[in-house]
Amino acid sequence: MFTRRRVLILVAALAALAGTTLPVQAADIPAPGEIVMSPNIRHVTNVPKPEALADIHTDMAFQGDYAYVGNYHGFSIYDIRNPKRTSLVSSVVCPGGQMDVSVHGDLLFGSVDSSRNDDSCNSTSQPASVKESWEGVRIFDISDKAHPKYIKAVETNCGSHTHTLVPDRWKRNVYIYVSSYGPSDAFPDCATPHDLISIIKVPLRDPSAASVVATPNLFPDGGYPGKQLPYPEGRSATTGCHDITAYPEKGVAAGACMGEGVLLDIRDPERPRVTATVRDERNFAFWHSATFNNKGTKVIFTDELGGGGAATCNEAIGPERGANAYYDIVRGRLVFRSYFKISRHQDDSENCVAHNGSLIPVKGRDIMVQAWYQGGISVVDFTDSAHPEEIAYFERGPDNTAPALSGGFWSAYYYNGHIYGSDFNLGLDVLKINDWRTNRANGVKMRELNAQTQTSYPERGHGHH
Repeated sequence: MFTRRRVLILVAALAALAGTTLPVQAADIPAPGEIVMSPNIRHVTNVPKPEALADIHTDMAFQGDYAYVGNYHGFSIYDIRNPKRTSLVSSVVCPGGQMDVSVHGDLLFGSVDSSRNDDSCNSTSQPASVKESWEGVRIFDISDKAHPKYIKAVETNCGSHTHTLVPDRWKRNVYIYVSSYGPSDAFPDCATPHDLISIIKVPLRDPSAASVVATPNLFPDGGYPGKQLPYPEGRSATTGCHDITAYPEKGVAAGACMGEGVLLDIRDPERPRVTATVRDERNFAFWHSATFNNKGTKVIFTDELGGGGAATCNEAIGPERGANAYYDIVRGRLVFRSYFKISRHQDDSENCVAHNGSLIPVKGRDIMVQAWYQGGISVVDFTDSAHPEEIAYFERGPDNTAPALSGGFWSAYYYNGHIYGSDFNLGLDVLKINDWRTNRANGVKMRELNAQTQTSYPERGHGHH
């Protein structure tokens, strides 16, 4: 039996396939937990969140036949050799949010932006005003997937909200660009103005020797000062960065730095240099993340209006706030082209805003899959960056397993033929897209995916080097 919502979903999906879009009205929100999706998406499986990890799932990384999923209480490793039978291999309990993860060889790195009484996995929360408190990056040896080992902690100013891997060209070291924010003169290790990032150098032959080698000031002029407006509409000041996405092959990075977006020259990884900046004082509240297209000629910046804990996918907020913004890189400058926001209005109990995603590797097209918290997972073709178009989606009705405004997909990434979504409370979802615009991506196999470290995919659709 078709409900009115389902009929509208189908009509909207068919319209999207035909190259047009139809708004879905707020009255047509699915029931709590009900799955709605476009006809070209299939739900392959869901693996519930491990009982050992009592907090929410966060970001993901991939390597070979494994997926790594962060959690405020640690991280988990999943076997994805057969995506239909995705299964938990191990969980490491090591509290300290957000525990966004990345992987390189036999190493896993986890970001801790939660002030702790020490750097151990038995640590407890302790105010950042206490000089002895710790936050930063944890390093694990994951050579034995069933028994990861904690090998090193590196403290960084203001902790590590997110981080970005930048391997050196000689494959001797990997650099970690640490993004953090929220300074206060009451915090001995995180005083204002904090216009910097921390750079950790990890010698691959001796990861236990990892240390901070530089803290470059990216905003010597102080950056954007911000604007006080009612929550969630304020404009954040620039203090450090929230996310940096590196494209080491091309020697560039893009930083989402709360109050502005930046381009960086990272050819010398210990000395990144800002080459262009852009601001959006009309619409952007919080510059959250950045993604290049494969050719490195475009950047998608996202606006995390409301910090991920507000209902912003509704008529009142509109289609341009809490959205993606698409920029072309023209002679080294960022040139605005358009916004994109999902058109499906969400319930007032649903946190929904642009969040983390990755490219789908299709020759000749720019296509990205992306999480929108309780707005679900969206696939957007931005080949024409002035006219981005949603071509597929997957979402659930309000998550009634948790308090209001605290659910949905943290991140959604495409890896070796499938889409993986990390849901706060409901675990790891695996999806399959079947669409003429994306099917060529099925032939592209990658050995590793860290969303904030982009590598080019082969334009011919053969294996990844």
